[in-house]
Amino acid sequence: MKPSRDAMRLVEIMAALRTPVTGCPWDLEQNFRSITPYTIEEVYEVVDAIERDDMENLREELGDLLLQVVYHSRMAEEDGAFDFADVVETVTTKMIRRHPHVFGDETARSAGMAKGAWERIKAIEKQERAERRAEMGLPPAPEAKGLLDQVPAATEPMLEALKLQQKASKVGFDWNDPNSVMSKIREELEEVEAEIKQGETADLESEIGDVLFAAINLARHLDIDPGNALRSCNRKFRTRFAHIEATIGDHGETLESADLDLMERLWVDAKTASKS
Repeated sequence: MKPSRDAMRLVEIMAALRTPVTGCPWDLEQNFRSITPYTIEEVYEVVDAIERDDMENLREELGDLLLQVVYHSRMAEEDGAFDFADVVETVTTKMIRRHPHVFGDETARSAGMAKGAWERIKAIEKQERAERRAEMGLPPAPEAKGLLDQVPAATEPMLEALKLQQKASKVGFDWNDPNSVMSKIREELEEVEAEIKQGETADLESEIGDVLFAAINLARHLDIDPGNALRSCNRKFRTRFAHIEATIGDHGETLESADLDLMERLWVDAKTASKS
């Protein structure tokens, strides 16, 4: 087995890893659910490489993400559901159909993307999915009965909150301006404070959730991506804490022995340096 620029070589490698007796014991033990955390982790590592503008690392991380697609496809093939080629065919069919103004005939290309075309295409795809499930003897896919049912519950929590807010906003269930959202954040913080003062802990998780949900809502009203905002904050925290680690020895201390006052002074130094 040798490396190749052909994606099918990766499919062959995964098939070998999943082959009983001669394959990799760890890979053979995995299933869709056990692999899912790795799939999510690889997505974030791709995002991290993009955020750092590290093209060399991005190439590697995209390969790791592609491996996850191949991994899931291989397990599905073993179950007799579909294989990697089916995945490729499905997405290429979808992309060609959804862009008639690019891949259609001369008339379609010159007309551009007609109004309402996207909705009609999505309706066709929905019908085809239903027909495929029926042919395979599968029950109909769960229907989104309510407006918010259109947002998958398995979505990453911050993104789920954002999408729920966007859906509700479309029917007018929304604050009028950012100031109203800020008032809501203060209200939620007061509720957290009240719980703490009363020594209550049962509802604290719920109250903290309300604060986070309101903060995400504020970011949405200000056209700021909350995920990007938090990633930026995390990078800032990493940089400033690294400054504490690098300079604390100059004060004859270690992270374990230093008191909070010293670390706070070093934090302020890092904050001032970053601003200048």
